Amino acid sequence: MRSRRTGTLAAILALGILVAACGDDDDSGATASPETSAPTDDTTAEAPAEGAAPAEGSLTIGFIYVGPKDDFGYNQAAFQGSEAVQAAFPAVTIMQAENVPETAEAEAVMQKMIDDGATLIFATSYGHLEFARNLAADNPDVVFVHQGGLEGEAKLDNLGTYFGTVYEPVYTAGIAAGAATESGTLGYVYAFPIPQTLANINAFTLGAESVNPDVEVITLATGSWCDPGLQAQAAQSLLDQGADVLTQHQDCTKTIIEATEAAGAFTVGYHADASSLAPTGWLTGSEWNWGPLYIDIVQTVIDGGFVASAFNGDYRVGLQTGDNPFVQSAFGSSVDADTVALIDAARERFVTGGSPFSGPVLAQDGSIVFAEGEQPSYEDIETMDFFVEGVIGAIG
Repeated sequence: MRSRRTGTLAAILALGILVAACGDDDDSGATASPETSAPTDDTTAEAPAEGAAPAEGSLTIGFIYVGPKDDFGYNQAAFQGSEAVQAAFPAVTIMQAENVPETAEAEAVMQKMIDDGATLIFATSYGHLEFARNLAADNPDVVFVHQGGLEGEAKLDNLGTYFGTVYEPVYTAGIAAGAATESGTLGYVYAFPIPQTLANINAFTLGAESVNPDVEVITLATGSWCDPGLQAQAAQSLLDQGADVLTQHQDCTKTIIEATEAAGAFTVGYHADASSLAPTGWLTGSEWNWGPLYIDIVQTVIDGGFVASAFNGDYRVGLQTGDNPFVQSAFGSSVDADTVALIDAARERFVTGGSPFSGPVLAQDGSIVFAEGEQPSYEDIETMDFFVEGVIGAIG
């Protein structure tokens, strides 16, 4: 049973004028700044009584990103979500920090935000979780929400995680890739072998195989969420091996998409709409629409209801719940009506309770992972540690 601290989150002090500063001043380091200014007069509002929900105007929110906010990918989508929060809550003060590495520097950046008045922090990169957890234990009056991780055994009233079922639209994008390929070889560039990337690679492969049973997906790991040089090398390697459709699980997507377009191959996007980078080769993709979920989390905190909410834990939504924040991107002109119909049919299966991983599913070595009639839960998929049959390359 989840342990609970007694009492509710403490009152949030009224804001003074925020001063931007976190990390180095150059472009390579973490930088933080308020997106809006607090009132410019010198008056200080009286803090609400202990246990009271914070008024919107007294709430300061910090967002940290592992990369730049204009990366045509993961960080850009999260930044756009923060903009939706600002539009929904004009009186809220928002602080932003880009290029925050998945190291102790993340902890220092978040602590600086707390020192400057933040009482809600969105830690948006997978490797930020450890540091958010450390700070949550030391700052019980600050709410931390982490994007994509799992809360773990130590349950804290002021820490939760959230994510969408990313592999659902990735599977349907795989259908478009399997229908488009002429070589029967697809390429997949990914960062790290965490469960999310493995589930996406597997879902993409299974989607492609559903329309092209003999297709192969060659994988290459870069060991980085965003390294344009390594991405360019990986893309060229996959193209040289005969891949005529490339996709990726990288934070910044621009390099791979542009290299694929220049080679005359097809591309499948990820994290954000990057169709403008591939006017000829764009098939489709999957992208984040974080705004509604971010707004729900912020409203819950404003209402004083975080502890009792579904966000205080591991919150996951998918097509079965009807509110997956990860959605299908627009289709390119080369995707025909028959392929769109297959994608729509697969999506409907997921909406009505199906899964991209409904059995039978075989591992890379041919062993049975999910038997005929077996369907893994969301929780099972969150711990995926294998490649499916049809994937070429070792996990690593």
